[in-house]
Amino acid sequence: MQRAPMDLNERPITSWTIDMLFRDFLGRRAGLIKALTTDFIKFYEQCDPEKPYMCLYGYPNETWEVKEAPVVPHEFPEPSLGVNFAKDEMKLKDWIAHIAIHSDIWIYSYAFYIAARAGFDNETRSRLFNMINSNPTIYEVVFGTVKMPKTLSKSNEGESSSKSGSGLQNLGLPLSLIEKEEEDEDDVELYTMGDDTSSIICGACGNRFAFGESWIFCNMCVTWYHGRCVKTTPERYERLKDYRCPRCCRQKRAGT
Repeated sequence: MQRAPMDLNERPITSWTIDMLFRDFLGRRAGLIKALTTDFIKFYEQCDPEKPYMCLYGYPNETWEVKEAPVVPHEFPEPSLGVNFAKDEMKLKDWIAHIAIHSDIWIYSYAFYIAARAGFDNETRSRLFNMINSNPTIYEVVFGTVKMPKTLSKSNEGESSSKSGSGLQNLGLPLSLIEKEEEDEDDVELYTMGDDTSSIICGACGNRFAFGESWIFCNMCVTWYHGRCVKTTPERYERLKDYRCPRCCRQKRAGT
């Protein structure tokens, strides 16, 4: 990735206006969103745990780069250190969330560091905050907790508007990889459970455990039941904080 030619480091800080700083923020934000969505596979491959501490940088021209942190601390705030090391130590979903949140922290601190150095007064800083805060955070965009606008910025409006579907789909979120990881975890859990299922018997019909059936656990009598035997669907079971089987419910009513 090429470094943006119009970077803060190439301009006197005192020459920056609020509009220039806001455009810089949007460009960096767009680049970081690309790294965690449409360019995610490329970004993932560049986070090599064998390399030294790496950082994810976003640039004003809406590009991104993974590179080593500077040996000597820079004047400007730096992104989260060691994104490549955390890759193998965290679940994929947690790793992406970690990077997204710290990317938000970085571009906010970067913008307000410049605002302070440029001598923005209280009113101008408040205006800058409102301008920045009117946009969803990187974390919100990556995890789809907000509706993504049709364009990330005016500069790529033509490219984005030619695509069909929702903004979230166009971004190419790595949700399929996250879902696969969660499915693999479920498979491992079921496999582990299979080593100790011989003693599981439905408290209603007396039949033994079998995979592919819906099972419900009573927190009161510590007994397993077929969902069909106690007329409880998996969806309803998940909404309950503590499940009580019909027998335990009858016993509770009799005791009151």
